Amino acid sequence: MSGTTTAAAALRRRAAGASANRWVVLLVLCTSLLLVAVDATVLHVAVPAVSEDLRPGAIELLWIVDIYPLVCASLLILFGTLGDRVGRRRILLLGYGLFGVASGMAAFAGSPQLLILARALLGVGGAMIMPATLSILRQVFPDRRERALAIGVWSAVAAVGAAVGPLLGGFLLEHFWWGSVFLVNIPLMLVSLPVGRLLLPESRGGRSEGPWDVVGALTAAGGLFGVVLGVKRLGGGEGVGNFLTVLPLVGGAALLVVFVRRQRRRTHPLVDLRMFARPAFSTSVGCIVLAMLALVGLELIAAQYLQLVLKLSPLETGLRLLPLTVAAMAAGLVGARLLRRFGPRAMVCAGFCLTAAAVLLLTAMGGEDNAGLLLAGFVLLGFGLETTLFGAYESMLSEAPAEQAGGAAAIGETSYQLGAGIGIALLGSVMNAAYAPGVGSVRGVPEAASVAAGHSLGEAYEVAGRLGGSSGVALRAAARDAFVHGLHVTLVVSAGLLVLGAVMALRLPRVMKCEGEVVGVPGPRGGEGARCVGVNAGGLPPTHHP
Repeated sequence: MSGTTTAAAALRRRAAGASANRWVVLLVLCTSLLLVAVDATVLHVAVPAVSEDLRPGAIELLWIVDIYPLVCASLLILFGTLGDRVGRRRILLLGYGLFGVASGMAAFAGSPQLLILARALLGVGGAMIMPATLSILRQVFPDRRERALAIGVWSAVAAVGAAVGPLLGGFLLEHFWWGSVFLVNIPLMLVSLPVGRLLLPESRGGRSEGPWDVVGALTAAGGLFGVVLGVKRLGGGEGVGNFLTVLPLVGGAALLVVFVRRQRRRTHPLVDLRMFARPAFSTSVGCIVLAMLALVGLELIAAQYLQLVLKLSPLETGLRLLPLTVAAMAAGLVGARLLRRFGPRAMVCAGFCLTAAAVLLLTAMGGEDNAGLLLAGFVLLGFGLETTLFGAYESMLSEAPAEQAGGAAAIGETSYQLGAGIGIALLGSVMNAAYAPGVGSVRGVPEAASVAAGHSLGEAYEVAGRLGGSSGVALRAAARDAFVHGLHVTLVVSAGLLVLGAVMALRLPRVMKCEGEVVGVPGPRGGEGARCVGVNAGGLPPTHHP
């Protein structure tokens, strides 16, 4: 039986990878991911230069920054499921081409409107690339132990991309014009297209019969666009009573309800919603949302703390946050070993607990700089968060049938984006609620000035500078203290969300089920795993494997 299982696994591996070396395929996929991750953050440091050159209005500038993640998040399910139908490599290569063309358009955009259009096309390209990389990875690495290692490398590259974006953007802006932050994509895409066509294996889902649900795909895209837009507006400080915030939220939610009901009725659905009936899959998705919800807002607040409270320069701020990224990379690289040793439940639960401990440790931050405390907190934060996300992503992808890999990857990436957006909105609201009362009744400060100072610490500093004298000094000190208090409250709320995530993770499988063995439980002689027969990479009986 064991020999039969091994032979079947070898046949699947050859069919999935064709003649390509799967580790070379991983390198190509990681290059794709690096480009998309870098492009998500590289523009942030270029915003002042773009504003000076193109003179966009406030709304246009907001769309220049937000349209890329908004379009990308909206189209993930559409292109993830389309790749399952027409070929994942085909969608990935089309994404490469579109990404290169859109990068050239953005680099030489002569107006805000053209830059917005180019950024939207970059979002379309990113939505084609992201789920395709994960679904091809799922196909090329049918053995779960190897796939866990590959996902660890993949997630480490994602962490590198998020950190490299601002640093690369800053370097390019010092030597070239703002368009160079987009132009750097083109040479990499010119290399990735022929290499990807030559080396990447083509794969499709097993459920290609029946028409592709175009209406359902567009309904999902419209619903996600509305929900993400509404969440982003909430995160930007717009109230729930604002019509332009409520309308996309309600309309998007209604479209998503229609999408779910449509998928349940169809014989050949875009996304098999029965995947959510599997505790490992639904719990993994929930853990991804909670992890991002708790942490993304904190990262933005931490950057403000470092610059506005501790008076660090942008470069010094980036260097202080760098240990978080390095720790996340380390967690991604050792994640496969941890998963084999401890299993998904213990790994994700421990990751949440470690992250919560790091967040509570950071409540010791005050008005004075404490470099050692920040270093310890950010290292624990990065390692714990990446451990959580790695375990959740690996469990989600392994639990989904190979035929639905594109749709499953798209669901994971959409959950990541939604969690991040909701986190910014929720934790931003908590921060504002805790901060604003501290600047509401400073002696000698007019009421209108107090209201303006209550919007943000940066605006409070501007108001204090205009007031001058003892009133300005008092307002500055009160705002600084209020911000630190709000940061502490936000950290405690975030820790509570992380503990909730640890409780949720208890629904994950206790062991990591691999080809022919179970990893994560002591063997009869204290070894790493006890043998079992007939369990495949997806955790299903062999007869149900695609």
